Amino acid sequence: MVELKLYYATNRNHVGDQWEPDKYGSSFSMDGIENLRFGKVTLQADKQKIEDCLNAEVSDKGKGDGIKLSSYLEQQFKSTGHIKAFEEELTAEPPKYGSKDMFEEIKDRMTECTDTVIYIHGYAVSWYDAVASALSLQLMLNNKDENIENQEVLVILFTWPSDGRYVISKNVTSAEIENQKRHMSAYRSDRAEAEGSARAFARGILKLVEFFKELKDRQEICGQSIHLLCHSMGNYVLQNALPWIENYTPSSSLPRIFEHIFLCSADVDDNVLETGQPMGTLHQLAYSVSVYCNRWDKALLLSDILKGNPDRLGTNGTATTASVHKKIHQIDCTSIIGTEHSYYIYGKTNRDIRVSIASIEHNDLEKRQRKQVNNLKNEWQLV
Repeated sequence: MVELKLYYATNRNHVGDQWEPDKYGSSFSMDGIENLRFGKVTLQADKQKIEDCLNAEVSDKGKGDGIKLSSYLEQQFKSTGHIKAFEEELTAEPPKYGSKDMFEEIKDRMTECTDTVIYIHGYAVSWYDAVASALSLQLMLNNKDENIENQEVLVILFTWPSDGRYVISKNVTSAEIENQKRHMSAYRSDRAEAEGSARAFARGILKLVEFFKELKDRQEICGQSIHLLCHSMGNYVLQNALPWIENYTPSSSLPRIFEHIFLCSADVDDNVLETGQPMGTLHQLAYSVSVYCNRWDKALLLSDILKGNPDRLGTNGTATTASVHKKIHQIDCTSIIGTEHSYYIYGKTNRDIRVSIASIEHNDLEKRQRKQVNNLKNEWQLV
């Protein structure tokens, strides 16, 4: 057995002791919608079972079954997991902040050639689901090949109070549509909670920016990069967090906090990245923004059909490619993914993310499993 560790931040309510809770629930923190707790979880897992999932060939999706791995890790977390929040003493002199203690630990890890990925999950995700999918992502991103041999990756989970009740079935039939209408209230609830969680996430990002400033003053810059990956409705959290980050940014443009931002299966409007739209300034936060889309994504098809939403960014990508910033790249995964929604933790898609983290340029087709679409400089197809 091996011990796995994951760092997290959450505005969910704690169940049990505040600093060593039994779990986190599906409501907002009892201390307020913007209240954040920072901590880490540990669990025991069978090394061989992990390796089997990482090396599994999943048809055209490539090597690595992150979905199966996530399911196994969820079971292990429920049976062997331990949660420890970083304690805070705000009335102490000086105040003790959980965020700062966690950032210091992560900084020490990053000095060991380790990049960090902040991960926001989507809708219908319980506390246990969130931890399992984040750990699966962390393990998949450390599944090495010849292009990224020395690059380690650490994942920080931001988990908001999705209630985990929305169910997506395998077939989008007329009967299925009628059945899914019964789950509309759960979807609307998650969407409201995602919007409400945006300020908490923005607070976390602003705390990180302040920590960066402290490190610069202390001349302790580690030289590694931080990235952001949002899945499904996690992109809606990010969309609603941007105005809060802008409001507390003194300069005319947003700080470039991230090296890469990965928007996966994004449950937001397809024009959201255009100038003047809610995420029109997102590119300022990063060196590069990658949009992963799948025309047959069953969850987003239901989002179109049932919720009356406009076309989703995660289905066909950007509405007008020429209307988005040149930093934004679109990667079509349709030909290898089928109807999957969480394909960011499947082999080829996950590897493409991993290669970006390893500083391989988008147009390096020798090291990537992709091809250009219509010879455009920022449109790609995974193969």
